[in-house]
Amino acid sequence: MTSEKTDTRRRYSTTMKAEVVAECAEPGASVAKIAMAHGINANVVHRWRKLARGGAVKTVSKTGEFIALPLMMA
Repeated sequence: MTSEKTDTRRRYSTTMKAEVVAECAEPGASVAKIAMAHGINANVVHRWRKLARGGAVKTVSKTGEFIALPLMMA
C-alpha cells in the first residue's frame, strides 16, 4: 500500500495575520477565542504575535495613520 502525502498546511496572507494580531492587542482580548473565531489554532496565533513583536509580521492599526499627500494645482 502506498500513500501520497498531500500538502495540507494552510497558508495565511500577511494581511490576515496582521488583522488577527491586531485583534489580540485589544484590551481584554482572549487569544484562544480570537483563534477559534478565525478557525486557527491558538499556538499559531501566539507564534504570529511573537513574530510581530520581533518585527517579522507587520501590524495593522485599527485607527489608521495620517499620510500627507502633495496636491497638484490644475
